[in-house]
Amino acid sequence: MNIEIITGSPRENSVTNRVAIFLKQLLEKNTTHTVDIIDVREWNLPLLQDVFVSVDATPEEFKPLSKRMFAANAFILVTPEYNGSYTPAMKNLLDHYPKQTHKAFGIVTASPGPLGGIRATQQMQLLINALFGIASPYMLIVGGVDKKFDERGNLVDQSFQKNVDVFIREFLWLAESLYPETVLN
Repeated sequence: MNIEIITGSPRENSVTNRVAIFLKQLLEKNTTHTVDIIDVREWNLPLLQDVFVSVDATPEEFKPLSKRMFAANAFILVTPEYNGSYTPAMKNLLDHYPKQTHKAFGIVTASPGPLGGIRATQQMQLLINALFGIASPYMLIVGGVDKKFDERGNLVDQSFQKNVDVFIREFLWLAESLYPETVLN
């Protein structure tokens, strides 16, 4: 299965990105799935003018991104909270690819504050429904992200591992249930 982790923070020194790096390493180590990170900072997408309905219908500079988006079987969305929601950069990227029918989505929010972006999770559920995706009800909400993960994406607060394990187990159950042919028996 192809899993894309979309990290939605446009900030140069994003602490949210640490979680995306950790999840990628964890999934690569413990599954046979192909896992990669789409970082909104690497794609200078214009404000939405055209929806990319296929790789061929995508402007040349964004075809590598489109190939990954269309090839993905599942997504994990990782975002900080901006004014009670996910980032505009995340929204802009996903608006270019509005139909993700029957694809599994995991929701991860992170914040240096104690609530970890809980309000953004509610908005992300609405977004995933609008994309025709299926959201895992088990979300990973990371309060104090700067104290739980170091700059290289290593988990430094081992008491948080159980939260990660539950999130990953439930996300993979959903994704693999939607695409059973991708699971090796």
